[in-house]
Amino acid sequence: MFVVDLRHFLDMPADVPGPARRMADNLTRIVRAATAGDAGVPWVSALPCSRRPGRRPCPGHLALRRTEVPPSIEWRCTSCGDEGIIRGWERSPFDLRPRGGVPDSVAPVHAVISPAVTATLRALMLLDTAAERLVFGATVSDEGVVLNGDEDAFEELLDGLAAAANHEADGRQRRRFDLAFEAVTGALSQAPRP
Repeated sequence: MFVVDLRHFLDMPADVPGPARRMADNLTRIVRAATAGDAGVPWVSALPCSRRPGRRPCPGHLALRRTEVPPSIEWRCTSCGDEGIIRGWERSPFDLRPRGGVPDSVAPVHAVISPAVTATLRALMLLDTAAERLVFGATVSDEGVVLNGDEDAFEELLDGLAAAANHEADGRQRRRFDLAFEAVTGALSQAPRP
């Protein structure tokens, strides 16, 4: 079991070795996903396992459980069994818990997208917290990856995708953002409304 304090990976110098940078990126994604969900409730996220047994990507996803007292995040791969605990994540830039109490309950929207589109969404920069919570709170189902949120969060996500596509100089990356925009828009049009 891998036990880590996230504070050791914050504000790393620019010349840090690649493996340490990749580990920090992986840990911050886990923190984002775990804080996008509810505390005390274990769930399987859409985050893929980062291990490569036999030099092949592990097919598993990370099952997460966050506790508030004491504050910790437990994660475990659904396939290879790799597991760990992250501490020291509270109030970090990657903590996506709602600030100022519990948000008002609104009618949820469930949209199903592909794992590839989900990976593109996780690469977006400068999303607001509600849109980040939507992306990192995604779960895996038999139909694909499920985004669960309210219409405002989806609107923020689509605005972020459009802005990223409009400001991207690399044509291939812009096309990825455009395809993700189309996929999320299509999934929303097929999503059942309450």
